[in-house]
Amino acid sequence: MTAITTPSHAQGLGEEASIWFKLTPLLRGNPHNPLQVLLQMSQRYDAVIAINMGNERVVFLSEPEHIKHVLVTKVDNYVKYFDGLKPIFGKSMITHDGAVWNKIRMPQQAAFHPDMFGEYIPYFLEAIRAKMDTWAALAKSGETVEMVEQTWTLAADMICKALFDRQMPFNPHVVFKCVKTYTDVMNHKSIRLRRQSGEDFEVTDEDAAKAMETWWEVPPAVIAANPREDRERTLLKMIEACVADPDIPEFDEQQALDEIKQYLWAGTETTAITLAWALYHASKSPEIAERIRLEGETVYGDREPAAADYSALAYTRAVIQETMRIYPPIWGLMRVAAEADTIGGKDVRPGDRIVMFAYGVHHSPKYWDEPEEFRPERWLGEAAKKRKPYTYIPFGGGKRSCIGGAMSQVENTLALSMLLRRFRPEYVGVDPPGIHATVTLCPKGGLPFKIRELG
Repeated sequence: MTAITTPSHAQGLGEEASIWFKLTPLLRGNPHNPLQVLLQMSQRYDAVIAINMGNERVVFLSEPEHIKHVLVTKVDNYVKYFDGLKPIFGKSMITHDGAVWNKIRMPQQAAFHPDMFGEYIPYFLEAIRAKMDTWAALAKSGETVEMVEQTWTLAADMICKALFDRQMPFNPHVVFKCVKTYTDVMNHKSIRLRRQSGEDFEVTDEDAAKAMETWWEVPPAVIAANPREDRERTLLKMIEACVADPDIPEFDEQQALDEIKQYLWAGTETTAITLAWALYHASKSPEIAERIRLEGETVYGDREPAAADYSALAYTRAVIQETMRIYPPIWGLMRVAAEADTIGGKDVRPGDRIVMFAYGVHHSPKYWDEPEEFRPERWLGEAAKKRKPYTYIPFGGGKRSCIGGAMSQVENTLALSMLLRRFRPEYVGVDPPGIHATVTLCPKGGLPFKIRELG
């Protein structure tokens, strides 16, 4: 056996200082849904809960006004927390704050303006058609598939085609497994324990360090791949223009690689998880799936949906929104207090870790009738207009909200509509599926499905 050689980009894996490890004891009370423990605490005790965890103080927030305070009112007093995730995102804008963040984000913002979505939709549809071909083969073979892997590979294909003008220059199933290996932070813990014991060990495909090596090769492959159409208005062209702009010295070649990482990981992961959970609910509630099918027939009939059809797919979009309420892809938004403050009458100290408990506010009976029930109708008509601000934060809020949040909803609405027009995906796993709360809110053990093709 040989000792592990950890690449520089994987340094810090498994460090005890990471908040992801310190939260573990709080998530053990309910193995099926560990977030229920925090939910009960927030409802029983206080909307501002401060807990000492080792040498850190973690403050949980689950009231809309407190979340707005951090994300908007005092936004500059709370900096991003991404310890343990910089190996994924490098120095991309997702790990920055302040003037540097603004300088990096602004040139990319145009790629996510709603006016661009009409240009992207043909490429979303092309990726969805390719997935439908795969599903047709799966329907014939009868094999069981992991739905999050299916939706992740679809989301990656949509991003590569629409934003980068590329065919995927990597095997998305291999990269998906690397994503899962790294975001399960318990893999980091095993590396740390073996280091501490002085044990020599080899890096295998299951190790987080090996997963990061594979992941690190993806962005250069995207840049090096041949353009599909050599389109001028793509995110990749905007990023390349930033690298060539002497007025943005922060935007060097490494910055370009890191920006690609965040779109291929953060954007793909959250989109994929949402679509997979939506398909689970469509499988368990045939009336939901049938209503989605009928809406597609009414809106775009025998042709493919166009940009103008998106707004008319109101019920399908409501299913996606309700999915993100029940299963917010990022269950807790993390920040670090830079200065002393007061929230809800409680002192916040410099250095405190702030967790805006999205899952908690999304499931609060104070703001949602029967919050544990899946009701897409919440998002239709007058009911949607009465929603209190910051009770729904799947993409964060304020100036640092997710740059691709609106585009993700377009991707998922079109995919859900088209896939259910032709297929009846059937969930065949444990019901209800468990929740695995790591960095994202994933189904525990995955979501096994059989694909059935409609006659």
